[in-house]
Amino acid sequence: MVQQTREQWGTRAGFLMAAIGSAVGLGNIWRFPYVAYENGGGAFLLPYLVALLTAGIPLLILAYSIGHRYRSSAPLSYRRIARPAEAIGWGQGWQVAICFVIAIYYAVIVAWGIMFVWFSVGQQWGEDPNAFFFEDFIQASEGPGMVSGYIPGVAWPLIAVWVVVLAILALGVRNGIEKANKVFIPLLVVLFLVLVGQALTLDGATAGLNALFTPDWSKMLNGEVWIAAYGQIFFSLSIGFGIMVTYASYLRRKADLTGSAMVAGFANSSFELLAGIGVFAALGFMATASGVGVEQVATDGLGLAFIAFPQIISTLPFGGALFGVLFFGSLVIAGLTSLISIVQVIVSAVQDRTGLGRVQAVAIVGGATALISILLFPTPEGLHFLDVFDHFINQYGIVLAGFAMIVVFGWILRKLPLLQQHVNAVSSIRLGLWWRITLGAITPVLLGFMMYSSLRTELTENYGEYPGGFLLAAGWGVAVGAIAFGVIVSLIPWKRADALERQVEENEAAKEGDR
Repeated sequence: MVQQTREQWGTRAGFLMAAIGSAVGLGNIWRFPYVAYENGGGAFLLPYLVALLTAGIPLLILAYSIGHRYRSSAPLSYRRIARPAEAIGWGQGWQVAICFVIAIYYAVIVAWGIMFVWFSVGQQWGEDPNAFFFEDFIQASEGPGMVSGYIPGVAWPLIAVWVVVLAILALGVRNGIEKANKVFIPLLVVLFLVLVGQALTLDGATAGLNALFTPDWSKMLNGEVWIAAYGQIFFSLSIGFGIMVTYASYLRRKADLTGSAMVAGFANSSFELLAGIGVFAALGFMATASGVGVEQVATDGLGLAFIAFPQIISTLPFGGALFGVLFFGSLVIAGLTSLISIVQVIVSAVQDRTGLGRVQAVAIVGGATALISILLFPTPEGLHFLDVFDHFINQYGIVLAGFAMIVVFGWILRKLPLLQQHVNAVSSIRLGLWWRITLGAITPVLLGFMMYSSLRTELTENYGEYPGGFLLAAGWGVAVGAIAFGVIVSLIPWKRADALERQVEENEAAKEGDR
């Protein structure tokens, strides 16, 4: 046998839970609320909805159609469309390399969340959460450099994260990923609903919600606001990672691709909106308790999660421990479901490339990814690596991968009509001309502008005021190195892939003959 029977999801609900789990991650909780607040408040929901309908869902359908039609990992699926396109799947943080780089640092944020669930019970951060996080907990060095020590308080939870993730992946698509997400996603929704309910009862919650949702319609004339909306949709739906191509490859032959894309897209956006309500209700309380405006406490990212929220928890008149467990527990679950999907892209690609069984691939590839993560990030210098990796791989990996995917398949190879035909053959909602217009014109233009805007800023000032040498090695080096990796791997002869292609084509021809 050249090819083992490809794994499949047990149910459509299982696939949707996994797809939603991949999309709903840390960025939904700590990025969307602040992006909306900074870009017009309630008025931002208009460009956000337009972006979802003209880019998010169409791109999801594109990824689903590629994975479902070619029934392979991202590199092999792209190779089966056209052999030179395989480099998109392997390279540039595109998309296997993207997932490798993100996985090694994403896991440590989940590990921090685990520790802060425990810290919330006794509020160990004391009166200065900022000093506690940077000096006592992660013991961050003043600047980047060679690894100078090891932090057991970060290493042990990080090891636990990797043990859980690799164990779930080793169990397979149906028995591992699907079953885990069927537990994690309902639990995440319940935890966050309780969190939001508690936040809405706090003094000052209304002030926070007014700050978030009061529309500033004048910002709708600002092109940067619309770019921010498209950027948020693109990042939050995990489109440029190769995840959705991989997940769709495990669907059954008859699968409602358009319906699934709409459910996943709107579920992700609904959770982002729910996160905005919970976060800004809590920030409104913090502002009221401090006697300042919401704009003075509003923040995002690590500052929101590990500094602002501990301050809020310490200030709560009652239920602080519960609020902390709910918030950081939600972060951990959202992070785990996304991390599982990220590592699965690497495992699936290596299985297709080498013919390794699932357990072998998880042990070798997942184990190597975990080892690098565990060696690099529980160190005083780990935060600086995380910051630069995250910035460069997001700005010049994910966006460029998505842009390349659309340009190659839409403009150069002109495969959109073929993929549209495939989607319409298996889906309840048929695609029309609008799908090809959005992917062929609107989305690539906007992604191209995002790249241009980022590069213009990047070339005029050093990101985060880091030394140029460090940015060159850990930033540009990672981004360009991933591109080189993709190109080199795609040029290596892949006899197994040729055999797989022949077998799949023979099977498809046989099925056509039986009809």
